[in-house]
Amino acid sequence: MNAAARWRVGLIVGLIVLLELATRLAWINPVSFIPPSMMVLSAWRLLVSGQYTTDIAQTLGSALLAVVLAVVVGFVGGVLLFRLPRLRRVLDPLLLSYYAVPVFVLYPILIVIFGLNRWPLVGIGFLFAVVAMAVNTLNGLERVPRVLLRTARVCRMNAFDEIRLITLPSSLPFVFTGIKLTVVYAFIAVVAGEFVLSGSGFGYQIAFAYNAFDNPTMYGLMVLMLIFVATLNALLRTAETRLYRRIRREAA
Repeated sequence: MNAAARWRVGLIVGLIVLLELATRLAWINPVSFIPPSMMVLSAWRLLVSGQYTTDIAQTLGSALLAVVLAVVVGFVGGVLLFRLPRLRRVLDPLLLSYYAVPVFVLYPILIVIFGLNRWPLVGIGFLFAVVAMAVNTLNGLERVPRVLLRTARVCRMNAFDEIRLITLPSSLPFVFTGIKLTVVYAFIAVVAGEFVLSGSGFGYQIAFAYNAFDNPTMYGLMVLMLIFVATLNALLRTAETRLYRRIRREAA
């Protein structure tokens, strides 16, 4: 663990300890905000009880499906935008203003298309995340040094070797950034959609607990969601690090 990572961990731990003290000493109203230790305990109880297993599985399944679709379509879209400059010039203004559009207004249209099931929420997650993946893929491809591409042509590399040895290593940081943003955006969209528009799932149960003034359940579910997303991001970071090492070994 490097110095920056240690500072991040220390900052997070310090904030948690501060919140624990603030709630225990009633600096924050304990009726509306319970101590972090109680949140973790409530999360464990909810997970062990199995009461919300179906809702958790529904939300995680919808979000992960939205992530997979957004990563695949976004990556292909970024490559097409890189290969087709005219198409990019047409779509550039739309991409720049995309996140100014409230995606949730499309939910009724998605219900008409897909019906009253999980697919409208998957569609919301996909629409919210796909552009982040496409833009980061495009940025990564644009930052491949042109001298390396010319060298590949001089060395008569085939397309596979050019991608494996030049294009992928150069664009990989941006592609993985796009994947991590896609995970975050998809989970935000799916949970927010369940919070407002659905009758089941993680978001719906959090909203239901909030309206019922059931703070232990509400904060417990929020802690579980944070743990799931943080674990997924940690796995992505581990995969990213290992892939970097493998590419460096092959290039050497």
